[in-house]
Amino acid sequence: MDISGLFTALVIGTTIGLLGRLVLPGRQHIGVLWTLVVGTAAALVGSLVASALGVADTRGIDWLECLVQVALAALGVAALDRALAGSARRRVR
Repeated sequence: MDISGLFTALVIGTTIGLLGRLVLPGRQHIGVLWTLVVGTAAALVGSLVASALGVADTRGIDWLECLVQVALAALGVAALDRALAGSARRRVR
C-alpha cells in the first residue's frame, strides 16, 4: 500500500467512524483515535461483508456497502464505549 492509499484508508475510516458515532444516541466516551480505529476496522470488514453479500460492486456509489460499514462502526463504537465505561466503573469502586 502506498502513502496515498494509506491516507485514503485513514480518511475513509475516520469518516465511517464519525458516521457511526452520529447514529448512536447520547454521548460516547471514546476519543478520536479510537473512533479512527473502529471506523477503519468497520470500513474493512464492511467491504468484506458487502462483497460476500454481492452488493459491493454496483454502478455509481455503493450505498449498501456504506450502510453496512456505518452499521458496523456504530456497533463497534457502542461496544467499545460500553467496555470502557465498564472498566472505568470498576476502577472507581
